[in-house]
Amino acid sequence: MKFKYILTVLLGLFAASSAKAELQIDINGAVRDPMPIAIPQMIHEGFWMGQQGDKIRDVIVADLERSGLFKVIDENSYIQEFTSMSEEPAFIDWRAINALALVQSGIQEVGQNQLKIEFRLWDVYAESQLKAQSFTTTKDNWRRMAHVIADAIYERLTGEKGYFDTRIVYVSETGPATRRVKRLAIMDQDGENHKFLTSGSAMALTPRFSPNLQKITYMSYAGSVPKVYILDIETGKQELIGNFPGMTFAPRFSPDSSKLLLSYAANGKTDIYEMDLKNRRSKQLTKNAGINTSPSYSPDGSQIVFNSDRGGNQQLYIMDADGSNVHRISFGQGRYATPVWSPRGDYIAFTKMANGQFYIGVMYPDGTGERLLASGYLVEGPTWSPNGRVIIYFRQDRGTSRSNAPVKLYSIDLTGYNERLVVTPADASDPAWSPLLP
Repeated sequence: MKFKYILTVLLGLFAASSAKAELQIDINGAVRDPMPIAIPQMIHEGFWMGQQGDKIRDVIVADLERSGLFKVIDENSYIQEFTSMSEEPAFIDWRAINALALVQSGIQEVGQNQLKIEFRLWDVYAESQLKAQSFTTTKDNWRRMAHVIADAIYERLTGEKGYFDTRIVYVSETGPATRRVKRLAIMDQDGENHKFLTSGSAMALTPRFSPNLQKITYMSYAGSVPKVYILDIETGKQELIGNFPGMTFAPRFSPDSSKLLLSYAANGKTDIYEMDLKNRRSKQLTKNAGINTSPSYSPDGSQIVFNSDRGGNQQLYIMDADGSNVHRISFGQGRYATPVWSPRGDYIAFTKMANGQFYIGVMYPDGTGERLLASGYLVEGPTWSPNGRVIIYFRQDRGTSRSNAPVKLYSIDLTGYNERLVVTPADASDPAWSPLLP
């Protein structure tokens, strides 16, 4: 479906000839024409407030443009200059530069350590206010407030939740191929506020966020045997999960964070287990010869998608949460791995390997509608934004040798458009996207 702006006509109750139009973006189709939006400088008093306002505006602009849905019009073309939040827009001036939406914003100092930030979102052609909000926060929290405002604008103009006030956890990779150091790192979704969560003394892989807690689960080679751990991001406290004598890996939380799925390898086979995190009791869900791994719950927790080679080739399967009603859903050429259920429940993302290429794709939970979004020498490990509209994965392009080719994170829209590099200090793999921050 071609991208378009939906103008839903709202008939007035009293004026027969005066209809108002509500501006909204249809984001279900491929995005070819981003919405032109004007975001003037924040209204402020004093040099320092002006600098702070510029930094906040820059983050809002970067978030919206990175989504691929918005094109922020160059400030040099603006005609009207706001001096007060109570000042009404001169809509004819904003229509003259082809703006469909307008963000009017202001910043002021409150006491010694707080800021008040406010904004008004306008529909330029309907000459109506779509949203207005104000926030009071500490001065060091300005960047997060910028993400919150960008989310509010995104939600009002698309009808869906934003994803800017989120974090990405991933595996940071450094060193030569024979002595690769892999440690957990975390950052805001735009790459800022970067920090390491583990020291690198033990290899860490496959971090996964808790849907409603500030915790992650991951696999670590501490003690030379792969084990699954849970790490509290805020306190740094780490705990070992379970008392499995062999290798455990591929962990993932349940939607309510009360349970954990993981794979356990022993005696030449690998099965999926579910552990209750309150009583630490585990339940075996698969009992099949071969390798069953990479489990992911549906958003309501009623089903689990996983990959298995039980049919002789690595494919995707779905089972009920108790391990019953197992059925295969992937039937295309090649092998399928790392399935992840969308937070919306409408798609399953996966890695596909066929004809010497890797792909990131999506399909409906019944296995129909397969679409390949990205391809390359190595593309792997999809993870969903919390609104189910964007996927982050890692890519390694072909270098002079596999060992010296950089590994980087990329994001792509669900429609297969707007592929972008996610900048990290070093090589990066195994990303996981947090829910919106509380």
